[in-house]
Amino acid sequence: MLTQEQTESLFKVLNESAKTLEGVLQTSYLDAFIETGNNLLNGGEVQIEDGLPSEKTVKELQTLYSEADYRQMDAESVRRAIQLCMLAAIKDDDIQANHQLTPDTLAYIMGYLVSRIEKDRSHLTILDPAVGTGNLLTAVINQLKPVVAGEIDGFGIDNDDTLLSVAGISAAMQRLSVDLVHQDAMETMMVKKADLIVSDLPIGYYPIDENVVNFDTHAESGHSYVHHLFLEQSVKQLVDGGIGVFLVPAQLFQSEESAGLLKWMQSSAYLQGLLTLPSELFINASARKSILILQKSGNGAKQAKKVMLGEFPSFKDQEAFQKFIAEIVQWEERTLLSDH
Repeated sequence: MLTQEQTESLFKVLNESAKTLEGVLQTSYLDAFIETGNNLLNGGEVQIEDGLPSEKTVKELQTLYSEADYRQMDAESVRRAIQLCMLAAIKDDDIQANHQLTPDTLAYIMGYLVSRIEKDRSHLTILDPAVGTGNLLTAVINQLKPVVAGEIDGFGIDNDDTLLSVAGISAAMQRLSVDLVHQDAMETMMVKKADLIVSDLPIGYYPIDENVVNFDTHAESGHSYVHHLFLEQSVKQLVDGGIGVFLVPAQLFQSEESAGLLKWMQSSAYLQGLLTLPSELFINASARKSILILQKSGNGAKQAKKVMLGEFPSFKDQEAFQKFIAEIVQWEERTLLSDH
């Protein structure tokens, strides 16, 4: 069966069973998806609580579950099917912007960037400190698997236990080694230091000022920008010389708090690249994002002689897009990796 067909058949099973449970259990689509995902991971055995779902519904679900076997599918087909369910959940449950998943195009670009850097490693530890449903983390792991020689251990942190449940189901169905931790990422992270961090950073203000008084990037007065704090906390969590690839607001260095961010960066990390994404991907200019590449100082890391600064051409112009990607690859090989 073709990958696209596998994705569609699994999505049909997941989506229809989630919608059935959503109605029967009077719950959100997301919670119903978690229920059906756990059923599938439990060999298709339907969990019954307080007489629900009814025997009739159990039979319907079991028939549905028999229509697609995720265990026979490759990880990417499974991930994409789950991603389609999350897109359905966004519409159905009206999920806020910070909890929405990273589009595949961006996940692929981030994965492509890091697969050159991490090629042939004997072991890789990768972390997403704002993992959400795990879409970005698992997409990048799947891209790294063919180029990393040894094991890849994934770690994810989030303070939303519902999203973490989805991430757990997604990783398990894709048969990936991912440990997930339910915590506030601004507190001491309960995971080991990472060789690589990828993250689509939440945007906005961090509400608990007393938690971040010791951060270099905290605001002088009022709440601090959560994306600044995440950058600082992420770099702390990298091994010396480790790489962080982040989706950040395109206006990152143009806000009133950017002086503090730059001051912290000069003492802790090298800004190796900043690539602005095409405006067509975003609803307006203020929502536009860039890919930021940071390298933690130490272990022989140094500032690249040429920082990769640029703007992606429109994805519709395939020729210009491919040319830009080729320039990035050339920069990685000639500059970042030769200095690495």
